[in-house]
Amino acid sequence: MTAGRITWLGHATVLIELDGLHVLTDPVLRRRLAHLERAEAVATASLPPLDLVLVSHVHYDHLDVPSLRRLGPRAARVAVPAGAARLLRRTKVGSVVEMHEGSELELGDVSVRATHAEHRASRRPLSPVLPSLGFVIAGSRTVYFAGDTDLFDGMDAIADSLDVALVPVAGWGPRLPPGHLDPARAAEAVRRLRPRVAVPIHWGTLKPVYRRTPYSGGAPEEFAARVREVAPEVEVRILRVGESCAL
Repeated sequence: MTAGRITWLGHATVLIELDGLHVLTDPVLRRRLAHLERAEAVATASLPPLDLVLVSHVHYDHLDVPSLRRLGPRAARVAVPAGAARLLRRTKVGSVVEMHEGSELELGDVSVRATHAEHRASRRPLSPVLPSLGFVIAGSRTVYFAGDTDLFDGMDAIADSLDVALVPVAGWGPRLPPGHLDPARAAEAVRRLRPRVAVPIHWGTLKPVYRRTPYSGGAPEEFAARVREVAPEVEVRILRVGESCAL
């Protein structure tokens, strides 16, 4: 019997099922997001009741208020970076808790710890900069969700032992601004993290409306090739949108 599974729902949205709990990361569930679109929306009815929703930072492609509103009471608790709770006042989701780097939540036998993320995030150009976070979800297996981040000092100390690392490997535009990982830097992150399995996320889902296909469709294969060079002991599992793998 497996401890659970990972289902990639596109971009940074991942359903983590661990020890009977359901955790959803950075839900972007609708088809159209300002000037970006995805092939199809995620049906909220297909999601189980959620024990926890994790929001890594306040950029619109990670904290999407309409998607959280769709989840509504299906989400028992939503964890956001410090200062971001005010953005969810009218979403009617479950209880909203603010987290900062190093803070922890307990859900039965599973703990969730907020970690550093090297990513500058504000809601609008003149809005205050709010923290960006990654999360370590630890029960009978340990999963690291990086959110959006660049490489940073201390990444190799995120956790003593990782079963799965969910690592961003690209973006939605023609170039990656600072604070992100491309396939080569994502492979270096995997070398530092030393997980048993690495799953590339944040690629091939969102595209500008003027394009027929996303910019980053080849990123996971390049990432896998780089990991074979720098961390050959790590298994890379490339999931397509909606696909799952066991923990």
